[in-house]
Formats: sequence, C-alpha cells, structure tokens
Amino acid sequence: MMNSYRVGLFTELCARIYLRLHGFHILKKRYVTGRFTDRAEIDIIAKRHNLILFVEVKKRNNIESALDAITHAQIKRLHNAAETYLNQIRWTGNARFDVIVFTPYKMKWIQGAI
Repeated sequence: MMNSYRVGLFTELCARIYLRLHGFHILKKRYVTGRFTDRAEIDIIAKRHNLILFVEVKKRNNIESALDAITHAQIKRLHNAAETYLNQIRWTGNARFDVIVFTPYKMKWIQGAI
C-alpha cells in the first residue's frame, strides 16, 4: 500500500507523462523557491513552443475538492514562485497556470485554472 507521499509522486509522474504526450518538454519538477521565506513549490514546469506552463497536481475524490484545496494564499505563493522563475530565465513568451486533477475514475486538465 502506498502512503500519501508516494501517491503524490506517482500522480505527478502521471501528469508529466500526460504533458509529454501533449508535446510539452518538462523543464522542472517540484520547483521550490523561498525555502526560508514564504516557500512555494510548483509541481511541474513545462514548455511547448512559446508557452511555459506551471502545473499544480492534485489527487482527490472529486474535482471540486481538488480545486478547493488550492487556497488563495497558495495561489499567491505559486504566482510569486512562477514570477521568480520567469525572471531567472528571462522569459518573454507566454505563461499559464494549469491544474491537473486525478480522481478515482478520471483525470482532468484544467487550463488557466489559477
């Protein structure tokens, strides 16, 4: 039986495979910024053409509870982390925040979710 940490790792692996199948190149996984301040972790950073995708991966019993699990404070931290990453690489293209949700019976990719 897998614990929640291992389930999370497996879920993120599945999300990365799914993004690869849709033509994305995975740039970073579990990107962490601000370890000693207002820490944020972006589950996946991926790129396709002129688009960088920041992805939050959730596994819940239903899509609504997965989206509810993303708090306003977390969104603010994620946006700050994404901005830091984009500034570090001097990105001038497009960027978007998506959520990939795994439920017991399906997976849903919500583009532009946060």
